[in-house]
Amino acid sequence: MNDLTCDFLDNPSYYLNRELSHLHFNRRVLEQALDETHPLLERLKFLLICSSNLDEFFEIRVAGLRQRIAMEREITELDGSSPQEVLQAISTNCHALVEEQYRILNQVILPALADNNIRFIARSHWTPEQAEWANSFFESDILPIASPIGLDPAHPFPRLVNKSLNFIVSLEGQDAFGRETGLAVVPAPRSLPRILKIPETLAPEGDNFVFLSSIIHANADKLFPGMTVKGCYQFRITRNADLDFDTEGVADLARALRGELHSRRFGNAVRLEVVDDCPEALVNFLLRETGLSQAELYLVNGPVNTKRLMDAEKQLHRPDLQFAPFVQTIPKGLTRKDNIFQAIAHRDQLLHHPFESFTPVVELLSQAAKDPDVLAIKQTLYRTGASSPIVDALLEAARNGKEVTAVVELRARFDEEENLELASKLQEAGAVVVYGVVGYKTHAKMILIVRREQGKLRRYVHLGTGNYHSGNARLYTDYSLMSADEALGADVHIIFQQLTGMGKTERPQKLLNAPFTLKRQILRMIDNEIRAVEAGEPGTIIIKCNGLTEPKIIQALYRASQAGVRVELIVRGMCCLRPGIEGISDHIRVTSVVGRFLEHSRVFYFANSQPGLYCGSADLMERNLNRRVEVCFPVEEPALARRVIADLEKYLTDNRQGWLLDTHGCYQLHDGDPSASAQQQLLGELTK
Repeated sequence: MNDLTCDFLDNPSYYLNRELSHLHFNRRVLEQALDETHPLLERLKFLLICSSNLDEFFEIRVAGLRQRIAMEREITELDGSSPQEVLQAISTNCHALVEEQYRILNQVILPALADNNIRFIARSHWTPEQAEWANSFFESDILPIASPIGLDPAHPFPRLVNKSLNFIVSLEGQDAFGRETGLAVVPAPRSLPRILKIPETLAPEGDNFVFLSSIIHANADKLFPGMTVKGCYQFRITRNADLDFDTEGVADLARALRGELHSRRFGNAVRLEVVDDCPEALVNFLLRETGLSQAELYLVNGPVNTKRLMDAEKQLHRPDLQFAPFVQTIPKGLTRKDNIFQAIAHRDQLLHHPFESFTPVVELLSQAAKDPDVLAIKQTLYRTGASSPIVDALLEAARNGKEVTAVVELRARFDEEENLELASKLQEAGAVVVYGVVGYKTHAKMILIVRREQGKLRRYVHLGTGNYHSGNARLYTDYSLMSADEALGADVHIIFQQLTGMGKTERPQKLLNAPFTLKRQILRMIDNEIRAVEAGEPGTIIIKCNGLTEPKIIQALYRASQAGVRVELIVRGMCCLRPGIEGISDHIRVTSVVGRFLEHSRVFYFANSQPGLYCGSADLMERNLNRRVEVCFPVEEPALARRVIADLEKYLTDNRQGWLLDTHGCYQLHDGDPSASAQQQLLGELTK
């Protein structure tokens, strides 16, 4: 393809905006709260997940845009938008999304919960007995630890913690020192639960809750004795929480990161949420103090942090309102626990989580920790948790004298603190802990086990698309490959050498790895499909990932479409590729599946390459392909490859939870009859 055509494909009108695409994903999540085929408490969860996703969107994406504007970095987006234009569009979309979120909460979910004897009782509806109980709780548990802050020259507006619950209080009268500023801020004690269950003896049948904020509202006057509380209103400030600090010149990354973690709680404000009955004068005061404008203000009809409703969900036992439980299965070759190495040596083993259990991965490490023939274990750890069976096995192996090397990615966003704790535990047990390569997050999912067998050393590997987190393995869809293939073992060894040592790059035989070979090889395999079509053969590309934003990959897919290649993309979240443009992308279809499980696996299928099927840790985004250590592994055994391709086809024909992206950037549910859900089909095939 000549340079002129490549320049032609740079046309901004051929691309969707990354940030708005991200918001469209949150809209699809919120839509699940309206899906009456989901159990009621699961619908509530979807609403709360949307709220949590929006928090992170403001903390990272909006904060980043504001930073770019402040630093006068006027880099336009792929669609040609300036940072200011994107922020304006985000404000418009987010205000509409938040308004819809609270409408669904107040008009749909809460009434439906009440119909099922789950109630959140407003203080205006408390019985005298409930009010007495709430007042007693305030005096015993809140008043002794609350710290109201009167605002005056000696007590300026406080530096409030990111996303903390606070109240702005208007007062009348003088205090003991003769001050009458008229305003105070009350931070809700962070050590207290945000939702409390009313004792059964004081409430009607069922589960009845009150918000901590309601109790504080009802008793605010007790915080200011001798003064009159004229009004008390909830508010919350969202701050910049990105910790991508400059690592140049840092001698000790762990120590530097510990210092940065505290600052996350007090970054620059990016959003202000206030209850919608707060007087305009107080709202404007909060805007001035936070340095925000009306565009960053969100007036909400309900709790300023809907995510706190999750605390109530955890106190409920209502299986009738939740997804039916299922029993994860284990492939027949891995059911024997006495020697997992024998099963892997016999043939490659592929697991599809959460339908198939994560237990064999844990068992692989557990047996390796105890096996006297195992000499060394190496593993990457991105999101694992400091307390997990994976970590326990690594600790046991280190204490048993094996050579344990852990590549811990300290900068896994919002897991930094846990990963610092994890690194310390491993070091104390005698493991070698490294933090990867400065400037490149280690996102690859790899285990390498070296075992002595019949006088020779043999390598066993685990390669995955998801994190080594047993909890996530029940909630995320991911693939795991366990293999004793000699070439794969040698490749994983090469990548660990790159991560822990220094030297020139050795090219792996079978693995594709970023930032070195992955992008180049994906582009080569796209070109293979183009050449096949030009030679009169059919060409097919099927890609499943979480995000597609990398310009060169998108342009290559456009060229494939122009050549007549069938391009099927299953992209859960952000997608900057615009399908359906005549003569450009009319052979490309983009599907997003949102359902019970978070679609997390990355799969790449190219019909005319050999091997043509890869799974891996990388999304098709600039950061993953250029600034991270990622690994994609081939699925070479024919039966396993056919199985993964059959899984992809299930997602492509999903008309229950599959959303199709149109050329205008809008998503519509995939129509079809009979009804088909990929996740439900896999549950039926792979679980009990």
